[in-house]
Amino acid sequence: MGVITIHFLFNLTLLTILFFAFFLLSKRVGSIHIHKRTGLLYFVLSLILCSLFSYPIQSEYVLDLRIIPFLLGGLYLRLSPILGFLVIFFRAFHGIDLGFFIAIAFYSVFSFFIWRISPWFLKLTSTTRILFSTGITLLLSVGILLTIALNTVSADQLLDIIIAYVVVPPLGVALLSSLIEIREKNQQLQQQLIIEEKLAAVEQMGAAISHEIRNPLTTAIGFIDLLDQVYLDNNRRTKYLSIIKNELDSAEGIIQDYLTFSKPVVESVEELDIQEELTHILKLLHPLANYHSVKVSTDFSTYGTIQGDKSKFHQCFINIMRNSIESMSYGGALLIKTVATQNKIIISIQDTGTGLNKEQIQRIGEPHYSTKGPQGTGLSMMVSYSILRAMRARIEVQSEIGKGTTFQFHFKINKT
Repeated sequence: MGVITIHFLFNLTLLTILFFAFFLLSKRVGSIHIHKRTGLLYFVLSLILCSLFSYPIQSEYVLDLRIIPFLLGGLYLRLSPILGFLVIFFRAFHGIDLGFFIAIAFYSVFSFFIWRISPWFLKLTSTTRILFSTGITLLLSVGILLTIALNTVSADQLLDIIIAYVVVPPLGVALLSSLIEIREKNQQLQQQLIIEEKLAAVEQMGAAISHEIRNPLTTAIGFIDLLDQVYLDNNRRTKYLSIIKNELDSAEGIIQDYLTFSKPVVESVEELDIQEELTHILKLLHPLANYHSVKVSTDFSTYGTIQGDKSKFHQCFINIMRNSIESMSYGGALLIKTVATQNKIIISIQDTGTGLNKEQIQRIGEPHYSTKGPQGTGLSMMVSYSILRAMRARIEVQSEIGKGTTFQFHFKINKT
């Protein structure tokens, strides 16, 4: 294996490690299409790495793997004009020579071409995208190879260049595009799990909420009957109409909360007021708590904010509190408490349910496990734990059989 090939393989290894650092190890990043600025930063850093680990031959040609980040960033994120400019800019540091002007001509034309075909490319299937990006890289590598071969290069060096350019760039594009597709599929699967679990929660809460809505509607109907059948003076009629309005407003509020929770998941990071969000969640879960004869109490001694996605935050704590409520089949108590330190906010959820043993505590958050018993699917806790890890929350669970369970969630406080 020649020097240039080894040089290219080492550069490709660095690009792969950088990709893992940006998109696979960091769960907060999610889809590269959602976090386009993060994707741009990755491809810019990749171009810098390729420029630093370039291999000059003769005086006018510099060999590197710049085509990999340029092509992937252009096809997946439609960043080819920016990346093309940066490629030319970094090439200038190696000298204003014939190779520099060839780079200007090539990347100016090819940047526009990649920018135009990117929307079409994204409509292809995952496998087709990998094959297309790998194939076009191979064609470009052969074209660059022919350009170099037309110039005087020694036979030994030419063989090394052929192996390096025909094998390494297509291999790199195939590898990184496959990793991108895997990351996208995992993100879509996670989103689908959250939506399915939300639909399951909506279905389970339906009976309790329908009971809660029936009470104000029954009251309103009764007063309407009185207004229709009995002669009333104006003062009493006004009083009855006010009661009817209040009861209908109460029913509308319950329905509105229910519909808000049923909305599709929207991924956006924003500032969340802990007390406000927990109060909203408890208001939504109030019918379910009444249905199971569970007394809910709060101790909000902390006022603070964290960074996160509001919809997913609601989804997470509704799942956890719902499991706690349903674990208390014959009534019980649920305490929601907040405590703050200098750097973090702790949310504590304590129930008086059946409790968990050590093995069950260790398995919380795994697929096909549920705190409600062997019949559960465990999707709710798995989704909740996934959301909490994405928000970089630390989770502590304390439980004892027959005495209930306490969950503690440590969030980094948002200092503003």
